[in-house]
Amino acid sequence: AVYYLMPEMTLEVVSYEGKPIDIELPTTVDMEVTYTEPGFAGDTATGATKEAEFETGLKVQVPLFINVGDTVRIDTRSDSYVTRV
Repeated sequence: AVYYLMPEMTLEVVSYEGKPIDIELPTTVDMEVTYTEPGFAGDTATGATKEAEFETGLKVQVPLFINVGDTVRIDTRSDSYVTRV
């Protein structure tokens, strides 16, 4: 969960007797790619993926057309790529 914490993010805190016991993350978060290998022309039709790293250190498999600087939506339940935004 720590990989999804971003500045200014709104979270829901679950508490019991006034003490926090859980933090509920949003279902998806939008994050900027800070590192990934470049894709090659023609690679988009294969459905292949590559690893991308985000500003928090999270690493997720993304389609080959994703580049450094792209913002993508990540599903926090499965740690998986959803779409480019």
